[in-house]
Amino acid sequence: MNLSIDAMLFDKNIPKTLRFKELLIRGLLNFSAIISISITLGIVYILSSEAFLFFSSGEVSLLEFFSSIEWQPVINKFGILPLLNSTLMTSFIAMLVAGPLGVFAAIYMSEYASNKFKSVIKPVLEILAGIPTIVYGYFALTFITPSLKTILGHDVVDVYNTASAGIAMGILIFPLIASMSEDALSAVPSGLRQAAYGLGATKLEVSTGIIVPSAISGIMAAFIVGLSRAVGETMIVALAAGAGSNFTFNPFKSAETMTGYIARISGGDIGYDTVDYNSIFAIGIFLFVITLVLNIISQKIIRRYREIYD
Repeated sequence: MNLSIDAMLFDKNIPKTLRFKELLIRGLLNFSAIISISITLGIVYILSSEAFLFFSSGEVSLLEFFSSIEWQPVINKFGILPLLNSTLMTSFIAMLVAGPLGVFAAIYMSEYASNKFKSVIKPVLEILAGIPTIVYGYFALTFITPSLKTILGHDVVDVYNTASAGIAMGILIFPLIASMSEDALSAVPSGLRQAAYGLGATKLEVSTGIIVPSAISGIMAAFIVGLSRAVGETMIVALAAGAGSNFTFNPFKSAETMTGYIARISGGDIGYDTVDYNSIFAIGIFLFVITLVLNIISQKIIRRYREIYD
């Protein structure tokens, strides 16, 4: 049957039951799309309206918000740079951990592991992604930080530091990058592999010289998604990174991230509709924009480097 859905809905030769089912399915799909878009617009509206109250209070300007290196609400200092810097630091450390490990694991599962072993190892990786993030936070605090103190010295590493939080975040997003990268590698046509083997290439040469470049768009998209996940992570940084803003590039010092600040203030005793309280919405809309930009970059990368095979 080569009829389009619209033609089928108005074709009298099609049974009414089938037409009703198609109409029902289309209605449910349209409803789901409208709901998802409405929720997104609602989130943007709430964040924007509350952020407007923050900036219209007269106690902070956009210039100060984006240029000051002080975030001290007690004395009305609202410079986002310390929180942004620590957020980028933890995310960068997380990608240093998760990026290489994820790609290597994906190459192994796609090119080296047997189907039987792959059916075991992939669910195990997905279990790592399903562990509650608060568990990773305590893991960073009780295992990673003491290990860093033992290796680097107790005076070098603070109890709360961005390095421990970043490493724990890397372990968290490693399965995500590995799974997405493995899907991209597996999507490469087997004909490319067979042609390379026919020319005498080794498995390592095929994996690194043929398969990975052919799947680079999917791998880069996995990196962007992982970075977005790291930027938005809350509980790990709230527990392990620190609870006070600190504009530092030392990963072994305590520094509060944007999400950590939001978690601390929203769960504290700050009064509603105060400048301090409204500041979390200004940070929230800023995080939303960062995530949106990362998603746009991901889509552009996919379109730019996507390989189309017949």
